[in-house]
Amino acid sequence: MSSILKVDEIQDTSGNNIINENANTITIGKAGDTTNIVGTLQNDGAALISGITMADQWRLTTDTSITTSEQTLSANLERVDSTGFNYIGTGMTQSSGIFTFPATGIYYVRFQGMFNNIGSDTNYAYLFMEVTTNNSSYANISYAAAGNEPDGQGTNPGDYFVDVTDTSNVKVRFRTVASGGDYRVMGNTGYNRTSFTFIRLGDT
Repeated sequence: MSSILKVDEIQDTSGNNIINENANTITIGKAGDTTNIVGTLQNDGAALISGITMADQWRLTTDTSITTSEQTLSANLERVDSTGFNYIGTGMTQSSGIFTFPATGIYYVRFQGMFNNIGSDTNYAYLFMEVTTNNSSYANISYAAAGNEPDGQGTNPGDYFVDVTDTSNVKVRFRTVASGGDYRVMGNTGYNRTSFTFIRLGDT
């Protein structure tokens, strides 16, 4: 035989709140208490997940010439696999340089380009990120630029928060362009030169 206990508040022997219900809000414990949940805490039937659920990193594996026409970095891309590396969750996927997110959410995307200018001091180069929200048209959203130092090289970062509301439509890609033909964006398969970092921060 089942029974029902109907109360608005449960207290300990000292009169401190254990469970209280008021105006459809349930309060467990009092300020300063530690609440220990044994088992799985759920939200509408689904387990609550705390912390970062996805973090991944990719890189360019070989030097690539930067032309005066915008081009997507579509080849020689790999997930980082050097000593000590690991990633969280299922990670990103990419096809021809188009990166797809594994789940909806707010993502922090950081990219860095290592550039090498082997010629004129009048040239400049960009590595930039584009995002699409309809799996078709792309918009420039963040740049990493190289200046006009002849025979020099430098590493510059760019970053952005991407709101992934639909994994089929919201995607990113990384593109390059230069004012002359003497620039390269540098890559390596053993360590990060030009690289791309993706971290899911929370729900959209």
